[in-house]
Amino acid sequence: MEAILNKLEYNEIIDVLEKHCKTYLGKNMCDSLKPSFSFELVDVLLNETKEADTLLHQKGTPPFYETDELEKYIKILKSNQTLSIKGLLNIGMLLRIARELKEYFYDNNTSSFINLEKYFTLLYSNPSIEKSIFDKIIDESTIADNASKKLSSLRRNRKNFEQEVKDKLNSYIHSSTYAKYIMEPIVTIRNNRYVIPVKEEYRSYIKGFVHDTSSSGSTLYIEPTSIFELNNKINHIKIEEDIEIERILQILSSSLYEYVDQLKNNLALIASIDLIFAKANFGIDSFGIIPVLNNNKYIDLYKAKHPLIDKDKVVPIDISLGKDYVSLLITGPNTGGKTVALKTVGLFCLMAYSGILLPANENSSLYVFD
Repeated sequence: MEAILNKLEYNEIIDVLEKHCKTYLGKNMCDSLKPSFSFELVDVLLNETKEADTLLHQKGTPPFYETDELEKYIKILKSNQTLSIKGLLNIGMLLRIARELKEYFYDNNTSSFINLEKYFTLLYSNPSIEKSIFDKIIDESTIADNASKKLSSLRRNRKNFEQEVKDKLNSYIHSSTYAKYIMEPIVTIRNNRYVIPVKEEYRSYIKGFVHDTSSSGSTLYIEPTSIFELNNKINHIKIEEDIEIERILQILSSSLYEYVDQLKNNLALIASIDLIFAKANFGIDSFGIIPVLNNNKYIDLYKAKHPLIDKDKVVPIDISLGKDYVSLLITGPNTGGKTVALKTVGLFCLMAYSGILLPANENSSLYVFD
C-alpha cells in the first residue's frame, strides 16, 4: 500500500496538508493519515470537512495556539507530581484552547453540524483552574506577587531590604571619603549578594568580603561589612520565596490530578479538529469540492485538476469510467498528459477516501473501491 501512496504522490499531498495544521497535535495526526476504504467512514470524513468549510466561512479560523509537547506534562500529572511553571502554563493553554474552541463552535451556532459536534462537545474545559493558572503565573520564569499572601509579603520585605542595601552602598559610592576608591559608581551583584567595584590598590580602605575580581585584576567586587546582615536577610527571604513558589506550584498541579484523563482526551480531540479544519483550508486554497459518493462503481470527474501542478499551468481533465464502459484506453504523444490523467484519478480517490476536498467541478462523483 505504501508503494502505491508514494507512486500516486499521496504523501506529497499530506505534506501540503500538514502546513495547514496549526498545532503539533494536528500535524502528528496528519502524518499518519491514511485513506479509508469503507463507504460509511469516507462519507463521514467528507461531511466533517464540508462542515468545517462552512464554519470557516461563517466564523473564520478556530482559535488554536501552539504549545510544547503536552504529553510529558500530562504524564507528570498522572504520577501526582508537581509541574514546573512552564508545564503549568502549557496545561493552562490546553484548557484555554479547549474552552475557546467550544465557544467558537457553540457561539451563535444556528446550523446543525452533527459530524463535528462529537469533537467539540467532548472537549474538557475548566475556566476556574485556567484562570487560576494565568492569574498566578506571569511567564515561564515568573510567579505573580499576588499568587499568595505570603509570597506578596516576602517580596515586599525583600524589596525593602534591597532598597536599604542600595541606599547604603550608594552612600559609599557618592561619599567624598570613598568615591576615589570606587572604580565605577554602580551597585552590582556577585554570588547573589550586592557589592561595589573597588580599585584594587584601595582594597584595604573598605572592609568587607571580595566576591569577584575583574579579568584584568584591577577591580575587586567587595561586599562591605556594613551590609552583611542585610544581604543575609535578602538571601534568606529568597529561600522562603522559593519554598512558597514550590507550594503554589504544588497546589496548582494537584488541582489538575483528577482531570488527567480529560486532559489526555483533549489532545486527541484537538488533533482531530485541527486536521479537519486543515482539510477544509486545503480545499479553500485548491478550490476543492466534496465529491458525490455513488454506489454504482463508477467515476465521473469534471474539470479535475491535479493538485500538485501549478494552478496557472494545470490542464483540467474530464474522465468517466464505469457507467457506459468499464475500460478506458488513453493514447497520445510523450508529455501529452497520459500519466497525469492516470495519477489524477488514483490520487483523487485516495484524497476523497481521506476526507480531502478535490479540485474539480461540483458534480464530480466517486465510488469507494476496496
